[in-house]
Amino acid sequence: MSDEMAIITDGLRKSYGRVQALRGVNLRVKRGEIFGFLGPNGAGKTTTIRCMLDLIRPQAGLIRVLGIDPQQDPVAVRSRVGYLPGELNLEGNMNTDEALHYFADLRGNRIDWGFVRELAQRLQVDLKMPFKNLSKGNKQKVGVMQALMPRPPLLLLDEPTSGLDPLMQQEVYRLLKEAQAAGSTVFFSSHIISEVEALAERVAIIREGVIVEEVRPSQLASMTMRRVHVRFREPVDWASLTQLEGVSALSKGDATHVTLQVEGEMDKLIKTLAGLPVSTLETEHPSLEDIFLTYYRSEKAEAH
Repeated sequence: MSDEMAIITDGLRKSYGRVQALRGVNLRVKRGEIFGFLGPNGAGKTTTIRCMLDLIRPQAGLIRVLGIDPQQDPVAVRSRVGYLPGELNLEGNMNTDEALHYFADLRGNRIDWGFVRELAQRLQVDLKMPFKNLSKGNKQKVGVMQALMPRPPLLLLDEPTSGLDPLMQQEVYRLLKEAQAAGSTVFFSSHIISEVEALAERVAIIREGVIVEEVRPSQLASMTMRRVHVRFREPVDWASLTQLEGVSALSKGDATHVTLQVEGEMDKLIKTLAGLPVSTLETEHPSLEDIFLTYYRSEKAEAH
């Protein structure tokens, strides 16, 4: 069974003084899959990834990365992993090409530079630009490039599309799916539900240092809340909308507009609105933190 797993953690615990960052994280990531690690900021995602690389050490728990204990042989683990940190920091006067050669040297220069040039073209990276002159988004692209360029068996990516515009986000998704097709396992953290839905095959949800759910991306819809702003062309009795399962009124204007909260699928609401004189319809995704608050509030209510 362990041979089928790219990542195993059991009972992973890490504290910073009195702050418990990880409180018993258990993970199983299969070789060859794209696995999403979803949670709000501060939930423990970065700490978990850094423990996998032995960049920090947990107080308790077991870790195996590609069958290797990173505390026993961190060099062996890092040589097999493409790692994207949450924020890539390099010497400012070094240009992108020099930075990539630096990373290549660390790996014994076993790099296909034709593939690197292809990555630069697809991500629209200027290889001659000094790192200090790059925007946050372009620094992120360089980070993605250095993680992908050795074509490693495992990618550990901390918020891989942070700072990227939507078109570049889609390009990174394509690159990661191509890496998977070539045999790599992809483990990435995110706090964006739509990103995990678009990319992952399985998802672990972490909150306050504990894995609280492991789901398929399609199951995230049942946890997702949306705010829906509806404006009507003429006054209507919209109270019937709140009788639909998962629909409640957040704010009540007059009879020509309402803001609704929708938990789960929107299919029934859309079909009901189709019979009304709708002028405009806007949807808004609350933050993951808001979703967790609602999710756990309802869970506690059921417990009582």
